[in-house]
Amino acid sequence: GDRMWHFAVSVFLVELYGNSLLLTAVYGLVVAGSVLLLGALIGDWVDKNSRLKVARTSLVVQNSSVILCGVILMIIFLFKTQLLTLYHGWLLTLCYILVITIANIANLASTATAITIQRDWIVVVAGEDRSKLADMNATIRRIDQLTNILAPMAVGQIMTFGSPMIGCGFISGWNLMSMCVEYLLLWKVYQKTPTLARKSAKVEASELKQLNAKKESDMKPAEGVQLIIEKDVTGLEPQQEKEVGCAARIAEPFITFRDGWVAYYNQPVFLAGMGLAFLYMTVLGFDCITTGYAYTQGLSGSVLSLLMGASAVTGIMGTVAFTWLRRKCGLIRTGLISGVAQFACLILCAISVFMPGSPMDLTVSPFADISARLFENEPLPTIASPESEIIFATGMPNLLNGSIAPANSDPEISPEPVPLISVSLLFAGVIAARVGLWSFDLTVTQLLQENVIESERGIINGVQNSMNYLLDLLHFIMVILAPNPEAFGLLVLISVSFVAMGHIMYFRFAQKSLGKQLFVCHTPDPKAAPNSSPPGNTSTV
Repeated sequence: GDRMWHFAVSVFLVELYGNSLLLTAVYGLVVAGSVLLLGALIGDWVDKNSRLKVARTSLVVQNSSVILCGVILMIIFLFKTQLLTLYHGWLLTLCYILVITIANIANLASTATAITIQRDWIVVVAGEDRSKLADMNATIRRIDQLTNILAPMAVGQIMTFGSPMIGCGFISGWNLMSMCVEYLLLWKVYQKTPTLARKSAKVEASELKQLNAKKESDMKPAEGVQLIIEKDVTGLEPQQEKEVGCAARIAEPFITFRDGWVAYYNQPVFLAGMGLAFLYMTVLGFDCITTGYAYTQGLSGSVLSLLMGASAVTGIMGTVAFTWLRRKCGLIRTGLISGVAQFACLILCAISVFMPGSPMDLTVSPFADISARLFENEPLPTIASPESEIIFATGMPNLLNGSIAPANSDPEISPEPVPLISVSLLFAGVIAARVGLWSFDLTVTQLLQENVIESERGIINGVQNSMNYLLDLLHFIMVILAPNPEAFGLLVLISVSFVAMGHIMYFRFAQKSLGKQLFVCHTPDPKAAPNSSPPGNTSTV
């Protein structure tokens, strides 16, 4: 259900706003900004509450928000004309704001679910076995990629051959059903793994002490071990402390935000996490911007769903490559090899900018008519109608003049079809790069799992999500400032540059961790990622 919603929401917003990317970009901006500001707080909430409570709450909030949002979208699609005339269109604008707000709440709940299940539960279930942890990470990612194939294909076909309103109803019904199934599965896992229940009454006392200890002592790792050992003794201390004042309660979220970022910076895998975050500053992925952009280029929901399915297949190949490379070369070297593979594939995207059919035009300012784009609700032109689709050519006009000949106009004055060599290379590079991308993502995920202590696992991964969304936020701002298709080539080149910088950061981390053994594949990785890391900074796995 989450994958269906992730695919469909950008298409719904483009459909509602006259084939313009503006509403989609605003949605992405709000989502990225929310996780950026609240990521540390969400992670801290995950750390301070029992695992079952966190999983249950986030699951219910996420699915309920998607269901409510789907119902509101159905109402908008049914009565859009009437809503547009009421109160000079302000009621429709209010509906847009409501949809984006509720969808943002669903995304925040999804973030909490991902942190607690994929960063915490899985480590506890795997226990001491790192190979088992790697296999479980890869299996979860394969399931995720399979849903990336099936979910977009299902909702894409429904939207193409049915209607967006039917798509909204289908997604709402599916989330209602899947919420019950997911909760049942989580409850069974919780019952079969008794160690998952041991966190509930122990974490609260150690969490704030450990965060504050970073500012008071250089012996953080040893203190972290001591806190883990003494959790049972200190578990009742919070009830004995006197109540804090109102000012302290107001300041607590800001202190948590600050301490979370400081703790993240002090992690031995900081550069690896930063390298992963830099990969989010890109338009070379199947996020809402790319989906919305392709939709304005005349690609139907059905075609987009098939492309997302192909990218999911290559993503599954990446999970297989991760497990194989880790066994052969070790965890850290796997990330290095995956980064090289991803960047090599993205070279095709850079080449596509200069190939025939590319809309890139350096004579057009990327910021031209930005006020009209932002404030005058100018829709981007629809590129081609379904009746005029050609397999390897499209009747794409020059988008600078913002006009397109009607489908029934005189053929003699219709624009010549433009080759699809450029867009073919673009999507070929994006899809092929998923092999290296997901292998690299799994590498950094396991590095965080192995090198972050349990009491900080939630807040560190929350800050990592915030950092990811910070770079994601920059790419949404980039699109809002330069939304015209002539500037998309520049966005592609900037994206490739940021991916390169991210992998350079990871290379520096790998070099510091392995030194001269970086290119010796038969040597196993050390237990702690950095050579200089004290033993207390490594988790039990």
